[in-house]
Amino acid sequence: MNHIAQSWKALLVTAALTLPSVAFAAEPATMKDGMMVDHKGMTVYTFDKDTGGKSMCNADCAKMWPPMMAPAGAKAEGEWTIIKRDDGMMQWAYDGKPMYTYKMDMKPGDKNGEGYKDMWHMPKH
Repeated sequence: MNHIAQSWKALLVTAALTLPSVAFAAEPATMKDGMMVDHKGMTVYTFDKDTGGKSMCNADCAKMWPPMMAPAGAKAEGEWTIIKRDDGMMQWAYDGKPMYTYKMDMKPGDKNGEGYKDMWHMPKH
């Protein structure tokens, strides 16, 4: 087999092993140590003012409470849905509630946003 054919075969094998994991994306957040965290291990929160699957946290609020943005092509699955924000971007929601992280959580495991102004809460999974 010549070098080009070997390279092509290696590329096809790599693609075959990689594509199934792309097709079945993981949930946007998981439970760890009794709290829901994103893929970076940062605690996620819901906002009491969000109703009807709509985010009420925009502009300055979204700077302090970054929305969990859904990438292009993301698909709803189980309790996870995708909502359209006022700016047209897509955000993950769990059980109908838009999900956020908190800027003041500096490292995985921090939960400084829990109970903030009695409006921000860690979701129960």
